[in-house]
Amino acid sequence: MNKSIERVLTYSSKFALILIALVGAYACKSVLNTSEEEKMQVREKSDFNKGWSFHLGDQQNAQDPNFNSSQWRTLNLPHDWSIEGEFSEKHPAGTGGGALPGGIGWYRKAFTVDEADKGKVFYIDFDGVYSNSEVWINGQSLGKRPNGYISFRYDLTPHLKYGNEQNVIAVKVDNAQQPNSRWYSGSGIYRNVWLTKVNPVHVAHWGTYVTTPEVSEQSAKVTISTKVNNRGQQPGTYSLTNIVYDTTGAEVARVTSEDVQLQSVENEINQELTVNNPKLWSVEDPYLYRVVTLVEQKGEVVDNYETPLGIRYFNFDVEKGFTLNGKPMKILGVCNHHDLGALGAAINTRALERQLEIMKGMGVNGIRTAHNPPAPELLELCDKMGFIVMDEVFDMWKKSKSKYDYSLAWDEWHEQDLKDFIRRDRNHPSVFIWSIGNEIPEQWGLEGTPIAKELAGIVKSLDRTRPITAGLNEPYPHNSIYQSGVLDLVGFNYHHQDFEKFPETFPGQKFIATETTSALATRGHYDMPSDSIRRWPYKWDEPFTDGNKDLTVSAYDNVSTPWGSTHEETWKVMKKHDFLSGMFIWTGFDYLGEPTPYGWPARSSYFGVVDLAGFPKDAYYMYKSEWTDEPVLHVFPHWNWEPGKTVDVWAYYNNADEVELFLNGKSLGTKKKEGNDLHVMWRIPYQPGTLKAVSRKGGQEVLTREVKTTGAPAKIVLEADRRNINADGKDLSFVTVKIVDKEGNVVPKADNLVRFNVEGNAFIAGVDNGLQTSMEPFKTNQRAAFNGLALVILQAKEEAGEVKLTATSKGLESESVTITLKE
Repeated sequence: MNKSIERVLTYSSKFALILIALVGAYACKSVLNTSEEEKMQVREKSDFNKGWSFHLGDQQNAQDPNFNSSQWRTLNLPHDWSIEGEFSEKHPAGTGGGALPGGIGWYRKAFTVDEADKGKVFYIDFDGVYSNSEVWINGQSLGKRPNGYISFRYDLTPHLKYGNEQNVIAVKVDNAQQPNSRWYSGSGIYRNVWLTKVNPVHVAHWGTYVTTPEVSEQSAKVTISTKVNNRGQQPGTYSLTNIVYDTTGAEVARVTSEDVQLQSVENEINQELTVNNPKLWSVEDPYLYRVVTLVEQKGEVVDNYETPLGIRYFNFDVEKGFTLNGKPMKILGVCNHHDLGALGAAINTRALERQLEIMKGMGVNGIRTAHNPPAPELLELCDKMGFIVMDEVFDMWKKSKSKYDYSLAWDEWHEQDLKDFIRRDRNHPSVFIWSIGNEIPEQWGLEGTPIAKELAGIVKSLDRTRPITAGLNEPYPHNSIYQSGVLDLVGFNYHHQDFEKFPETFPGQKFIATETTSALATRGHYDMPSDSIRRWPYKWDEPFTDGNKDLTVSAYDNVSTPWGSTHEETWKVMKKHDFLSGMFIWTGFDYLGEPTPYGWPARSSYFGVVDLAGFPKDAYYMYKSEWTDEPVLHVFPHWNWEPGKTVDVWAYYNNADEVELFLNGKSLGTKKKEGNDLHVMWRIPYQPGTLKAVSRKGGQEVLTREVKTTGAPAKIVLEADRRNINADGKDLSFVTVKIVDKEGNVVPKADNLVRFNVEGNAFIAGVDNGLQTSMEPFKTNQRAAFNGLALVILQAKEEAGEVKLTATSKGLESESVTITLKE
């Protein structure tokens, strides 16, 4: 309650009663106007991504501010140089690393600081640099950071020049020693960089910690711990205010601590307030408040800092599994690596958002950040879009998985990296689970216990509001990480056949399927018979050398790795039991590298429910039919076969009792799911024409779907996911390219080479087609279609107007689409 309200309450009990009623009715809602917002904005956080110089290759003395880099390439960050390279089996990263180059790269940027800013404090913040980075300012080394996924900050202030003198930031990135990853890592300053300017007294880096220890529909107790740095010469007296605003900008609660003595070190202030009638954060309605922290002296704001707040409560129960805000729900999650397909590792918020939108479409409500700290933008989107995040920090500890991986830096860096990871992410309401490791080799030896205890102790010292787990691929009681006793959730990687035994194997423990499935598929490719389950490769560490000569995998859900299971096999077990709190499929999207079951020339994974370009495979619709209430009827495969060939026709459906299939108007019978079936199937001889499926409920038609035999490729169709994007230099439009016959049907085996031309203020950021064996570059203006589809990613420049994308191909009718860039 603010001071003005306290003064009014002293005047009269009558007025007090009226005021209390009004406060209850309006929940303290006073809305900030623009001038008040501007008055509070003291801290300046600037995008520091533009105008860097880049050189691929090592350079002597490139950190020297007088070094001549005028011949270097000029670019904007985020940047991944590996994705610009050519695929080759000779690259030391191997096919596991995406068969793309690493190396050493240098970045430089010059900037000036106003004389008026003497006395201010300047920090440079890197969200992630892969890897082994070293940063200099004006020739002075600021430090090294080996972990390619961690976010970090350096203080520039002691080394700055002011006025017209230039300051030079130099960054060396060393990704030459490979293999250092089991998947594609990317190379360079691949996440955002920020320049932060503050007064000497300011909230520390990741300096707030906001928790909600008591939540009900009537009220939420909010505790706020704030760390404030005093970089001034003398201790001083300040006030610290934390204000909670709702989504409309209305104030709903505040607390002020007066006469706070700030010493010339880091100071911690603890406060508490109450939000009445809170709107709870959920996956269906991810409502976000924001906490604004104000540091003031003599009525003047000297720093402002903002923290997201999602008010929710949750529980993992031994018998009932997971509940959110008191309601039972199963976590329906996917694991995702950090690459963005044709964009590589270079982070882009719209590309992340598109991935999450596609996942939402199939009913996903959870994301596992496999297997390292994600970009901050991913968690911000998960906060806003409603995803439950298992936030994972390490893929290995002291024992290596790759020759040059993070294990080499473990002893010196793991404590700092883990602390920074928790501090950075602990205020995100989307983060529900901390994972301290994935398939850690120490689980098979005695050393797993003490390291797990150390890591869990660090986590609990910084956040006790979330459970800790680890992805155990030896999920049995003798596992030394389990034996440590620090896992709040026992994490199962695979072993779906043992899920149901969990209560007797781990009595009194709570369960999470940290990684499941590892099914394999090539979009649009079908091998028969479809009801024959295949496990490839025969050994996990040996490439698959026989089978399909074109390195394809059938898209019927009948292929998995031997350590995994098919999508249906996994979900049939998971859906049956409440104590199975949730699952994270390996993986939501195909990703660069790790092309199991094959070696070269495959260079990206087959695991995704969605391919690398973002086009769903057929299993997507199984999940959509099981995980959403949206009516689904998905019939496959395509209907272009050799006459007389026996073809298996599958249908995924929901909201219906049965499906009837017709071929050229003749009924082939009605099917309904029996027992725990998740699809229905007809085995029929191929005849050209039209397959039509009709789903019915109570005798009434629900949906109808048709699959037609197509003619030859005749024209191109372009479909932009968004026709209006921002002219901000970053926004994207993802344009699907379809090769269709003269009737407009996608030709299922079309592989026409399509060329692209852009007119206007945009450029092609990448092209793709989802084929795991394509050796075509991502950074070009042409792409061969794969099974009738390709993708063009248009990136806006910084001037509004119209952009015209034209696609042409020999012998096909061309197509154009117009994208509007808005201010």
